[in-house]
Amino acid sequence: MAKKSTAEKFKSNVGSEALASATLRHVRISPQKVRLILGLIEGKEVDRALDILQFAPKKGAQIVSKLLKSAISNAREKGSVDLDELLVSGCWADPGRTMKRFMPRARGMATPILKRSSHITLVLGARR
Repeated sequence: MAKKSTAEKFKSNVGSEALASATLRHVRISPQKVRLILGLIEGKEVDRALDILQFAPKKGAQIVSKLLKSAISNAREKGSVDLDELLVSGCWADPGRTMKRFMPRARGMATPILKRSSHITLVLGARR
């Protein structure tokens, strides 16, 4: 049996509750670092999530904040959503393309360096 990706698992759990979403692909930050930030805002109201991201001292916080504002804008464009009722119903970071580089070391050897990237997705839903 094939493994389901994180997005497929989430889509089956959320169903029709997803009101708006935003995706950012090929971001030059590792998924592990982004998941720390996403864990802080998942399940929170949009205003509260923006406040948390504003004061989080991590590089990923600025990236996720911009993505959250984009998702809010997408919800506003749909028009059928009350912006005060929005919350971050789901978010995940999948690995993107990995650039492989090498650093020269002693005695003519080389050490591989992996420069990771991420695909970040935010899904907004309404409070029940």
